Amino acid sequence: MSAAGPVFLQGLALSLGLIVAIGAQNAFVLRQGLRREHVGSVVVFCAVADAVLIAAGVLGMARALADSPGIARALAVAGATFLLAYGWRALRRARRPQPLTATEGGAALSRMAALAQAAAFTLLNPHVYLDTVLLVGSIGAQQPAALRGWFVAGASTASVLWFGLLGFGARWMAPWFARPKAWQMLDALIGVTMWVLAALLLRHALTAGA
Repeated sequence: MSAAGPVFLQGLALSLGLIVAIGAQNAFVLRQGLRREHVGSVVVFCAVADAVLIAAGVLGMARALADSPGIARALAVAGATFLLAYGWRALRRARRPQPLTATEGGAALSRMAALAQAAAFTLLNPHVYLDTVLLVGSIGAQQPAALRGWFVAGASTASVLWFGLLGFGARWMAPWFARPKAWQMLDALIGVTMWVLAALLLRHALTAGA
């Protein structure tokens, strides 16, 4: 369990850093939470979709990289570069923070319509595949085989926590999400976290190549 804990936390921190951003999906979940409309269904769909994509990415990349240590190292370096750039963008956003807001207006949605919109915001966004399947998948695939499940669990837990907070805590958290200062602090934390994860990934790549 001593080795599983850090791997679980690495997956949790990576996924949180990627998912916590101002975007259409988060705004939609927040809107449903404010309206108290099919919140559970929307939260479960978004969290399960993330978990499936993350697991598919980790398992698929693990198979692809099993006999290709050179490609694994190259992907580790590429992933670290992406995290460094992502962290830099988060720190830049911290200089010009913007709020996450969602209107409570508009026509009521049926459960199927709400799920259809959640699916569109989740699955039609190309960045979700870059983040969950390629980036998270390639990093998770480089964990020891016995610990990959812990990495997937950590990354999936991040989705459950975040979407649950957005949906079920909307009434209490909406004022906080609407404060640019709060997002400034959050983006600064994300930037530092991404840089720490990039350093760990580079160390892993160099160690594996030694």
